[in-house]
Amino acid sequence: MANDFLQDQQFNGTIFKEDDIKYKEFENCQFVNCDFRNCYFTSVYFIDCTFTECNFNDTKINYVSLRGVAFFKCDFTNVNFAMTDQVIYDFHFTDCLLDYSKFYALKLKRISFSGCSLVAADFMKTDLTEAVFDHCDLRRTVFIETILNKADFTTSFNYAFDPEINKIKKAQFSLEGLQGLLHKYDIVVK
Repeated sequence: MANDFLQDQQFNGTIFKEDDIKYKEFENCQFVNCDFRNCYFTSVYFIDCTFTECNFNDTKINYVSLRGVAFFKCDFTNVNFAMTDQVIYDFHFTDCLLDYSKFYALKLKRISFSGCSLVAADFMKTDLTEAVFDHCDLRRTVFIETILNKADFTTSFNYAFDPEINKIKKAQFSLEGLQGLLHKYDIVVK
């Protein structure tokens, strides 16, 4: 089945229905204040697109390609990204709500999260080499068997993970954030 191709379009306040997104390719499109909660993303391509103040809460994502995509102030609560296309990808989040989202076993090298809430997000077995977590809330976020080499956590907070079961070579942390790496030892850092 060939995908429908949409280019250089702007969608404002659009409420997308379940099948409105399936088998479509969007290039250089802008989505502002759109609602994707009722969509089922299947075989969808987004290339050089921006999403601003869009709602993806509980959206089902299967075989979605994100290339040169930026998300601003979007709600991704409880979204599972595990089925995104990993061949060519490039997407970033700014001021987004990503609580309870799942990135299980993805290769997300050089991804950036800026000003995001990632409470109880799942990064188990994810490759986050050179990822940037800038001013992010990482309370109860899961990092198990995660590659965090050269990742930057210097301005983020509330993270706690075990350095012995994650790869953290040359990762960056603030002095205040070190207690999150020592959490498992049940020691008091003052």
